[in-house]
Amino acid sequence: MERLLDEHIEKLKSRVIKMCSLVDEQVQSAIKSVEDENLELSMLVIEKDSKVDKYDNKIDKICQKIFALTQPVAFDLRFIMSSLTINNNLERIGDIAVNIAEYMTMIKQKPMFFNQTKLDEMFKISKQMLNDAIDSYIQGNEVLAKSVIELDDALDKLNMDNHKILVEIMKQDKNNIESGVVLLFYVKTIRKIG
Repeated sequence: MERLLDEHIEKLKSRVIKMCSLVDEQVQSAIKSVEDENLELSMLVIEKDSKVDKYDNKIDKICQKIFALTQPVAFDLRFIMSSLTINNNLERIGDIAVNIAEYMTMIKQKPMFFNQTKLDEMFKISKQMLNDAIDSYIQGNEVLAKSVIELDDALDKLNMDNHKILVEIMKQDKNNIESGVVLLFYVKTIRKIG
């Protein structure tokens, strides 16, 4: 029974790691599509979302199978439950990557005032948070997990800063309102990665 559990746990870990890699790639591509104004890359992110959804379902089924066939306790049970939580969050982040890519399909190109924002910093921190969270899961590293929490405060501050910057830009020139509102939603979407 224990050997069967170990095999299922390894399979679960392997699938979660593959999903981590896929979601990380999706986020990187979505952000790059905006930075480079690459509509083709945006469409690719949107198309690949079904692959993320399939991994989500596979991981859920593996966990259900583990519970049905074995009796996990202590560490194994915590690992399975954390894998389910991570799986749920990864699927959500995959959807966020699609939202970012869809943003690019809506605007086609960045507004002129895009560079006045701190969006690049938000990209950088959100990517680091995602990578650190993935690495902490793979390595079982609590210190790395805590660093993600600390970065969350920095991301919150950038979120507020960008909100203020965009509101000020829209106040100064009413022609910027439509693009500014879209960017406000975009900022909020990036914040959700954290």
